Amino acid sequence: MKPNPLLSRRAGLVLLGIALLGAFVFVIARTGPFAPTRVTVVKVAEASVAPALFGIGTVEARRSYLIGPTAAGRVLRVAVDVGEAVKAGQLLAEMDPVDLDQRVVSLDASIARAASAVAAAEAQRRDMLARREVAAINARRYTDLGEKQFVSPSVTESKQQEQTSAEAALAAAEANLAAARQDGSRLRAERDGVRQQRQNIRLVAPADGVVTARDAEPGSTVVAGQAVVRLVDPASLWVKVRFDQGRSAGLAAGLPGEIVLRSNPARPLAGKVLRLELLADSVTEERIAQVAFDKLPEGITLGELAEVTLKLPAAQAGPVLPNAAIRQRGEQAGVWVLRGGALQFAPVRLGSAGLDGRVQVLEGLQAGDEVVAHSEGELNPGSRIRVVDSIVGKAP
Repeated sequence: MKPNPLLSRRAGLVLLGIALLGAFVFVIARTGPFAPTRVTVVKVAEASVAPALFGIGTVEARRSYLIGPTAAGRVLRVAVDVGEAVKAGQLLAEMDPVDLDQRVVSLDASIARAASAVAAAEAQRRDMLARREVAAINARRYTDLGEKQFVSPSVTESKQQEQTSAEAALAAAEANLAAARQDGSRLRAERDGVRQQRQNIRLVAPADGVVTARDAEPGSTVVAGQAVVRLVDPASLWVKVRFDQGRSAGLAAGLPGEIVLRSNPARPLAGKVLRLELLADSVTEERIAQVAFDKLPEGITLGELAEVTLKLPAAQAGPVLPNAAIRQRGEQAGVWVLRGGALQFAPVRLGSAGLDGRVQVLEGLQAGDEVVAHSEGELNPGSRIRVVDSIVGKAP
């Protein structure tokens, strides 16, 4: 019997349709919404974590000086430039003295005049002293004569009154002498004050250092306390570092660390935490620490960025897994564990974490458990999964 070409064609189309449908179902099952979620798994290892803290900071000077006048005035000259090294006591800048020199000359003349007044008061005192001695002698003589009835009582009383007047005149002369001396002391104190003001307009370096800024030029008018020259002690450089508050447990003074300057990342420098600031930054949620260099490097610059890693004491050995395996369900941290081929969410209590991405598990897991490290999407207890070596691109 001769085959029917029409039936053969229909059978071929049916078979092709079945093949296409099977391929479509296979593609949907492998890559569509019904495909299993690809995951990578790791085994929980028994190890110890070396916790560390990492922060970014800037190089600053512990001791910096703002050199400026104690009174408003005009800058006469600036003797140094930015970058110059200066010694303690070296002249940095000078303010315009205006009339201070003339006031010193005037006060010197007033002091000389006060000295003359003291000399005159001293001479007057000696004169009054002599007059009092004479009046006392006459008063005694006439008192004796009065007792012998050689002179009248009125004459005796007159001589006694002369003695009293001489004593009063002596007291006045001594008061004038004391006033003249006090006036001289006042004038000398005023002259010393003006000289101190004259000295204060000479802005000198309080310590050895390096000039970092000239904030005023000759002819500029500055107010009291305004900086004309800024100075830092290059031996007091340290790094002001900020650490995340949520990961700052164990941060304390004395911790050893490693400092990597942005200008020389290939050469880490040793250092240690010198001080913790009591006030934290509530906006950025960071704690601030000052990390000093064990040995100050050459060529370091202020304001340079630095990466600081602090080493904390090693934790006890226990279950350890990658930080990427930790999942958060509500307020509970946990991991997806493969047990009997099925997914199960296991809550865990975490301990120390290292900068290498490993975290210590205090409760919830044991060494040897298989947990999901990475997944293509969100997982649920009923999710179908396919374990792969790595998740790169789309599923085949």
